[in-house]
Amino acid sequence: MSMTTGTVAPPSNALEVSAAIRRGVASLARRLRAERPEHGVSLAKLSVLGRLHRLSSMSAAELAGRERIQPQSLTRLVADLEQGGFIRRRDDETDGRRVLIDLTASGKDLLTRDMRQRDAWLALAMSSELTATEQEVLRLAAHLMERLADARGATVERRSTLNSRSPEIEASVQTTLRLRRTHP
Repeated sequence: MSMTTGTVAPPSNALEVSAAIRRGVASLARRLRAERPEHGVSLAKLSVLGRLHRLSSMSAAELAGRERIQPQSLTRLVADLEQGGFIRRRDDETDGRRVLIDLTASGKDLLTRDMRQRDAWLALAMSSELTATEQEVLRLAAHLMERLADARGATVERRSTLNSRSPEIEASVQTTLRLRRTHP
């Protein structure tokens, strides 16, 4: 156990797997960035729009926390997105002291156009390069990577939670393993 952080050092195998995942994610992210349409909207702004699309309205403080950026950094992004008509601010109906940020129809359209081109490239690459089993493994991995991205930190207290699988993932893993044995 680390004396400074209170976390358990991961086994060396976990570090090797971590490095392989990081390299794979970074390579795929670079390739997906290259497939982006030319609309001049930064990835940071698209990330804010995507978060609002997935989670709906939220305050600037909540959004900054979810995006893992300082509120001061978010202020400029929100101002630019609002000026472009991609988001709007409104008073919270249940708490008049709070201001919520909403995705507008223009913001959703921009996000959809941006995702469409990259999703089309990825779908084509997956169907031409990967087996059905490998595609299923990636689908499961995507869910797990989302969980990791949202993790607040792997402390000793959270190890059992992080190591548990949802019933859906467990069933999918078992199906994938059966498919792999019957269709190598």
